[in-house]
Amino acid sequence: MPENPREILKKHLGYDAFRPMQEEIVTSVLHGNDTLALLPTGGGKSICFQVPALCLEGVCIVITPLVALMIDQVEHLVARNIPAIAVHSGMSRHEIDLAFDQCTNGNIRFLYVSPERLTTRKFAEVARFLKVCIIAVDEAHCISQWGYDFRPPYLKIADIRPYFPEVPVLALTATAVPQVVKDIQQKLNFRKPNVLQKSFSRPNLAYVVAYEEDKFGKLLKICKSVQGPGIVYVRNRRLTREIAEYLVSNNISASYYHAGLDAATRNRRQHAWMKEEQRNIVATNAFGMGIDKPNVRFVVHFDLPDTLEAYFQEAGRAGRDGKKSYAVLIHNKADILDARHMFEMSWPEADMIRRIYQSVGNYFQVAVGSGRDTVFDFNLNEFCDTYKFKPLIAYSALKILEREGLIAVDDAFENSSKVLFLAGKEEIYRFQVEHAEFDKLIKVIMRSFSGVFSTFVPVNEPDIARKLNLQTHDITKMLQKLHLMRVIEYIPQRKGTQLAFTCERMASDDIGFTNEVYYNRKKEAARRIENVIRFVSSSVACRSQVLLEYFGEKNAPRCGICDTCIAKIKSEITEQEYVRIEKAVVQLLGVEPMNLDGIVAVLKSIKEDKLLKVIRLMADNEVVDTDKMGNYSLKKM
Repeated sequence: MPENPREILKKHLGYDAFRPMQEEIVTSVLHGNDTLALLPTGGGKSICFQVPALCLEGVCIVITPLVALMIDQVEHLVARNIPAIAVHSGMSRHEIDLAFDQCTNGNIRFLYVSPERLTTRKFAEVARFLKVCIIAVDEAHCISQWGYDFRPPYLKIADIRPYFPEVPVLALTATAVPQVVKDIQQKLNFRKPNVLQKSFSRPNLAYVVAYEEDKFGKLLKICKSVQGPGIVYVRNRRLTREIAEYLVSNNISASYYHAGLDAATRNRRQHAWMKEEQRNIVATNAFGMGIDKPNVRFVVHFDLPDTLEAYFQEAGRAGRDGKKSYAVLIHNKADILDARHMFEMSWPEADMIRRIYQSVGNYFQVAVGSGRDTVFDFNLNEFCDTYKFKPLIAYSALKILEREGLIAVDDAFENSSKVLFLAGKEEIYRFQVEHAEFDKLIKVIMRSFSGVFSTFVPVNEPDIARKLNLQTHDITKMLQKLHLMRVIEYIPQRKGTQLAFTCERMASDDIGFTNEVYYNRKKEAARRIENVIRFVSSSVACRSQVLLEYFGEKNAPRCGICDTCIAKIKSEITEQEYVRIEKAVVQLLGVEPMNLDGIVAVLKSIKEDKLLKVIRLMADNEVVDTDKMGNYSLKKM
C-alpha cells in the first residue's frame, strides 16, 4: 500500500487522528473498493477522499453541486500547498480550458466539478489524458429520485466510469434513508455493495421542539440561558437582519448572514463568528457549508425546515465537540399553515416552468441550440417585471430548472477579480523596462499573488491601491489596459446574482420535464414536508428515536434529554418530590463532588429510580456538572 494514511493526515491536513469510521473508509478506497460512506454532519467527509487521494498518484475528481463548497475546499487545500482547482459555471471559457490543461499536465491533485460538467465535450476530450486515482461523489443522495434533493444530472456520473475502469468510486452523504442507500449504489454502478456507516446518533445533542406564539421572546430566553456560540436558521433574508437587530437591542451579540450579501461581508461575518468576536449568527441555509466549529452550543430553527434531512444536517452543527448542546425548533400554528402554502408556491405547474425557461432564453437572446456555459448577470425583479411573473413563482421555477441541470442560478457568484500573466517572466521584465508606468503595479502583483504565471489568481483592487497609494479606479483602469495589451488576462469582479446555461438552450417542449415526472417529484416533496409537520406535532415520541428511525436505525433507545423524554421523566415525579430530592442533592454536593454510586449510597432513603431521574434533569438543566471521572458537582455560575 502507498504512503501511510495516518502520516498523510498529519503531514498534509494537520490532524493528529482520524474520527470514527474515517480510517475504515480510507482503507476501503485504497483497496480499490467502490464505497458508500454515510457520515452525519460534522463527520469529516472530505478527509475520506483527500487522504487516500494524497496516498495515490493522479488526480481525484470530486463531483459536487455546491459551488460555494467547491470554492471553499479548494481554498483550504491550496492554503496547505495541495494543488486543487474547481471548474464551475461561474468561470470564463479561458479559465476552464486552463484548469483542464493543468489537470492533464499532472499539476493538480484535486479537480472539483459539477455533475453537469461531466457531460461536456471538453470533459470527454480531457478525460483521455487524465490519470485519475479516485472519483468522489459528494452529496450522493442527489443521485436518487427518493433522495430529498434529487438532481437528474447526477444520473450521468456513471457514464464516466468507462473512461477510468479501474478507479474506485467513493460516494458520500450525510443524509440517506435505506431506500436511497440502495439506489445510490445501483445508479453509480458499484461493482459490489459496500456501505460504511457511522451511527447518526448524537447522545450529547438535546432536540427540543417548542410551541411558542412569542417566538422572538423564546429565542431571547435561549440566547440568555445557553452559554456559548449559536446559529439561528430562518427562511428569508429580511428576517436574518430583523432577528439579529432584535438580539443586539437586547444586549445579545449577533450578526446576520445570507447569500445576498457581498462576498467580503459574508467572509468577514463568518470569520468574526468563528473567532467568537460575534457570539451568534442569524442565517439562511446558505450558511454552514464547510464550517467546522466544534463548540456551537445551540442551533435554533426559527422556521420549519423543508425536510427532516435538512433539519438533521443543520441541527447537527451543534455540539461537534461532544459536549451538551441544544437543537431547538420554535414553531406555532401559523408556521404549519405557512409551510404548506410555501410548498404549493414552490411547485409552479409544469407548463409555467416551461414558460419561464423559454422566457429566460428570450430575455438573454439565447437561440435554441446555443448558449452552453454562458453566464449572465441576472436581476430577478427586472425579469419578472418584463414578463409579468410573480417573483416567488419565478424563483421556484428557476430552482426546479437548476435541479434538472438546465441552468445554474447562484447568488454567491460574487467572484473576486482574477489575473493571469500571459507572458513569461523574461518578457514581463522587458515590458516593465519599456513601460515604466506599469512597473510598480506588476511588481506588487508578482510579489503578492503566487501562481499568477500558471493560473488565474484572485486579486483585490482596493488592497493593491492601498499598497501603491492610488485610488481603486486607477488600479482597475491600469489592469484593463494591461489586458488590452495582452500582458495579462483580467477578469473583473462579478457582482450580484448570476445565471448560467449549463447546456444548450432547448425548445420548451423538449426539456424532458413530463407531467408524470413533475407530479412524482412534487408528491415526494409533499411527503417530506408532512414528515416535518408530524415531527413537530408529536409530543410523545423521543425526538432522537424518530430521526434515527427515519434514517434506518431501528430500535434506538430513548435519548433521555429531548423535550419529550424530559416531559416523560417529569410526569413520573411530582413537583414536591422533585423539589425535595433536588434540595437533598444540592446540599450533598455543596460539601464535595461525588460520583453516582456515592450519591445513591448516602441518599438511600430516596427511591433510586427517582433519584437518578432528578439527577439527570439537574444535569440537563445545568444545575450540576460532571468531570472526566464521573464525579458530580454543583455547576459554577
